[in-house]
Amino acid sequence: MFDTVLVAGLGLMGGSMAKTIKARTLSRVLGWNRTRATAEQALADGSIDAIATEALFREVDLVIIGLYPQATVDWLLENMPKMKKGCVIVDMVGVKQFMVDHLEQAALDAGVHYVGGHPMAGREFSGLDYALPTLFDGASMIFVPTRSSSERILSQLEAYFMSLGFGQTVRCTAEQHDHMIAFTSQLAHVVSSAYIKSPEADKHNGYSAGSYKDLTRVAKLNETMWSELFLCNAEPLACEIDEIIRHLDEYRRVIRAGDRQTLTELLRDGRIRKENLG
Repeated sequence: MFDTVLVAGLGLMGGSMAKTIKARTLSRVLGWNRTRATAEQALADGSIDAIATEALFREVDLVIIGLYPQATVDWLLENMPKMKKGCVIVDMVGVKQFMVDHLEQAALDAGVHYVGGHPMAGREFSGLDYALPTLFDGASMIFVPTRSSSERILSQLEAYFMSLGFGQTVRCTAEQHDHMIAFTSQLAHVVSSAYIKSPEADKHNGYSAGSYKDLTRVAKLNETMWSELFLCNAEPLACEIDEIIRHLDEYRRVIRAGDRQTLTELLRDGRIRKENLG
C-alpha cells in the first residue's frame, strides 16, 4: 500500500511510529530528524532502514511527521514541493485547525495529499529512547480530511493504520477535533499542572495513593510542546477551563456552606454522568 514511508521527527511519537511500521509492515522506513545524531541512533537500533535525504524524497509514498506545530508547518511548506506527485502526508500534531489553515492549499499546489492526523496515545516521557513499537496498540487514530485528500486516500490510510495495531480510526473536521481535544486531553494537562502546585504536594509521601497518581501523572509534561499546543487551540481550551472553574465553584460554595444535601447531589450527578459515559 505504502512501499516507502518517511517518518519526520524521531522523538517519542515519530520514533514509536517508525518502530511500529518496521515491526508490522513490509514498508521501507526512512527517518529524518533535526538532530542528525538521533536519526543515526534510529538507524543503528533498527528503527529505520535509512536516513532520509532530499534525493530520497521523490521515492516516498507516505510521510508521517511528528514535529511541534509550527515546526511541522515550516518543514512541510519547505519540503512538500520536493515530494513526488500523489504522495500522502499525515501529521501527528495535537491541534488540527492550525495545521489545515496553513497546509491545505500548499498541498493542493504541490500535488500531494495532506490529511490531518492525531494518534491518541503517548507517555509522560519524550525522546527516541522511550519510543515503543506497541505505543499505539488499541489506540484511536483521528483523521481530518482536507480538500487535498480523497475517499480513496482516507480508506487506504485507515486500513494501513489499523494494520499498525490501532484499535479504531475516527474521521472528523478540524473544528470538531480541536474542541474535543481541548476537553479530553489539553484540559487534563492544565488541571494536572495546576493541581500539583498545592503546597501540600511537598508533604504527600505516605498520604497518597491511586487518586493522587492519576491526577498528577500528566503534570510531568514537555512544557515547550504543550504551551505551543495550548496557544494553537486557545479559544476551545479557554472555554473548557471556564467550564471546569464553574463546576469547581459549585463544589466550593456548598462545601463552605456545609450544605451536605446539595453536595451529595453534585457528587451523585458526577457519578451518574461517569457511569453513563463509561
